[in-house]
Amino acid sequence: MNVRVLPMLCTCSVTGLLLFTACDSSTSQEPAEEAPSHLTADTDNGSITLSNGFGAYVVADNVGKARHIVVRDNGDIYVKLREAENGGGILALRDTNGDGRADTKEYFIEYGGTGIDIYENYLYYSSDSVIYRVALDASELVPTAEPEVVVQGFPIQNQHAVKPFTFDGAGNMYVNIGAPSNACQEQLRTPKSPGQDPCPQLDRQAGIWKFSATELNQTQEEHGERYATGIRNAVALDWNKPANSLYALQHGRDQLSNLWSEYYDSLQSAELPAEEFLKVSEGADFGWPFCYYDPQKNQKVLAPEYGGNGEETGRCADKEDPIMAFPAHWAPNDLIFYNSDMFPEKYRSGAFIAFHGSWNRAPLPQKGYNIAFVPFGTDGMPSGDFERFADEFAGSGGEIASPGDAEFRPTGLAVGSDGSLYITDDQKGRIWRVFYQAEADKVALAE
Repeated sequence: MNVRVLPMLCTCSVTGLLLFTACDSSTSQEPAEEAPSHLTADTDNGSITLSNGFGAYVVADNVGKARHIVVRDNGDIYVKLREAENGGGILALRDTNGDGRADTKEYFIEYGGTGIDIYENYLYYSSDSVIYRVALDASELVPTAEPEVVVQGFPIQNQHAVKPFTFDGAGNMYVNIGAPSNACQEQLRTPKSPGQDPCPQLDRQAGIWKFSATELNQTQEEHGERYATGIRNAVALDWNKPANSLYALQHGRDQLSNLWSEYYDSLQSAELPAEEFLKVSEGADFGWPFCYYDPQKNQKVLAPEYGGNGEETGRCADKEDPIMAFPAHWAPNDLIFYNSDMFPEKYRSGAFIAFHGSWNRAPLPQKGYNIAFVPFGTDGMPSGDFERFADEFAGSGGEIASPGDAEFRPTGLAVGSDGSLYITDDQKGRIWRVFYQAEADKVALAE
């Protein structure tokens, strides 16, 4: 693989912020004109297991803490890195010989983050406090246009600071602004510390904000509209075009037994609360920090910081419920609706979810570390239970004592123009391409 780290960076000041972009034009070869007609899976699918009929191969490896990902129509891949690696916070990959694997790798932009997407031929990407865009050229792998600030002025915070985003196709952008705490306690993560009431974090955080997708130099306070509230942190969000609606998955709160041992034992804390799959309508309130969703009771209950004991509903009676509940602490980190035609019919319009995996299910094994699939009906609601589409990211058996023991931690998802599903990992920096195999291919692979 040809690895080229851009040796020089230009700086430019945009509304008082220091931005970085490549000084020189990309010298990479042109992308292959056509996607390969025959994809060959790695013999072990890149160390993961897949649903029947699917294969996978490793597109790139050891690239850094790979977070969200987007694939351009010409096959170029852009990956946002949580931390700058090899001089860059975005990784650009290109296949120049038509074998479906990246043979050119370039890094650019000097700051890390999570969010990245393409909208109207601009590459949008975020740091923890600013969302930028840069124009894409027809042939350049690394954009040489000057980056522009789309939104700035987000609160500076140490927890849940990433700024993932999505677009509705009608000129609007939706940005997650996570809560900078576990449960809005007066003293952070302190046993028996009550919750702040009202919770000041709900003013500018713990929800999803709506902005213009194209207006430049917006700020949250002047231009942002609070689209939905009561969401602790939604790293995974996507606009479902057939349903014409926003969807997100919330990271549920932690440490019920550590903070409130009189109400919860460690086993209960390992299984509570559910990770919530949300259909997000304008004005919706999902209840954080006052409420959490109990999957055993199939309802939201009052949080102990606000007088709950694991049984009471209280003020949670009128909060929005999830459309599906996943096991506790699986950590959903990306969501994408599948609207291509490579995969079989049952996957059309359904949702793929990347679960990053838990750190806080002790004394039980840590879990998650998989790609789940949820089928959807024409009503924009799940039409069946979820399945583990891709698994064994953590290693054989899928149960570990600590996230540091996981071989891989899935984080980002994208669908290529041919319908392939791309998956990123931020543990070792691996990127997979998953595709559906014709019957002849499946026979060959089995042999």
